[in-house]
Amino acid sequence: MKLNHILSAAAFSLMLLLSSCGGKRTKAYLFTYFLGNAIEEEAICFAVSEDGFHWTALNNNEPVINSNEISSTGGVRDPHILRCEDGKTFYMVATDMHSCNGWDSNRALVMMKSKNLIEWTSSVVNMQKRYKKQEQLKRVWAPQTIYDKVAKKYMLYWSMKYGDGPDVIYYAYANKDFTDLETEPKILFHPQDGKSCIDGDIVLKDGTYYMFYKTEGHGDGIRVATTKSLTSNNWTEYGDYKQQTSESVEGAGTFKLNGEDKYILMYDVYKKGAYQFTESTDLMNFKIIDAEVSMDFHPRHGTVLPITRKEFKQLKKHWPSEKDDDD
Repeated sequence: MKLNHILSAAAFSLMLLLSSCGGKRTKAYLFTYFLGNAIEEEAICFAVSEDGFHWTALNNNEPVINSNEISSTGGVRDPHILRCEDGKTFYMVATDMHSCNGWDSNRALVMMKSKNLIEWTSSVVNMQKRYKKQEQLKRVWAPQTIYDKVAKKYMLYWSMKYGDGPDVIYYAYANKDFTDLETEPKILFHPQDGKSCIDGDIVLKDGTYYMFYKTEGHGDGIRVATTKSLTSNNWTEYGDYKQQTSESVEGAGTFKLNGEDKYILMYDVYKKGAYQFTESTDLMNFKIIDAEVSMDFHPRHGTVLPITRKEFKQLKKHWPSEKDDDD
């Protein structure tokens, strides 16, 4: 009886591990990012890692998707990638923007879908064209996607700024085809101090949602707020900054290490042209692990997706780099 109980517990643990990614056992990681503010740099690039610490750019650090084919401006920034609940579909969203047109110049985001991480379909959602009473809209930044287990729908969230007001994080639900938004944007989060917040990044851990966000224009660092219900507007805010540097940072990206109860919080040290990696077990206290991280590229605001060994090999085969020939 005791042996059966132990075996059952082990089987249950394995089931939980597999179900966390739609029944797929993840063994590696995919980093999606953009490179900079030049026109040719505002495009989606991919890198891969087998351990989450040592990263290699795919396609010789050249874009893997043509920005002109997926955006209305010809440029995309801040890509976020998600594995769907079915385990085999992937959603990616990005800011539709060329920064050379000005930081208040964009009105749209890009929605993408793939079955293999290589071939992507896309659509553009222009907020001013899609919704009424958007005349004062100035910018639409840094979208991300999360599955709302209560609504049983995929929820996009991003920041918008109207007129001289602050940047506020909004949300809306995607349609079933992930080609458009089917609900009106509503406020998801705005700090109690009423100041700007951008670059929301939500992580679900032990029944609690942790939102990392940047205090745009006042502090320029990363704070966290938590809630038990995504859309309840009942957030608990924490006043301390989570970055482990005195430099200005943005673009928080959080991911869980495969098979470990550890999380990586990375962010863009954008004024220094650097990227910092930190580690945590509770999503509240972080330590720098830069000495353990290597990259053969210099990313801007990006996100990481755990992938399977098969997906890792397929990506490396489809977008080889010259460095692969030297290994």
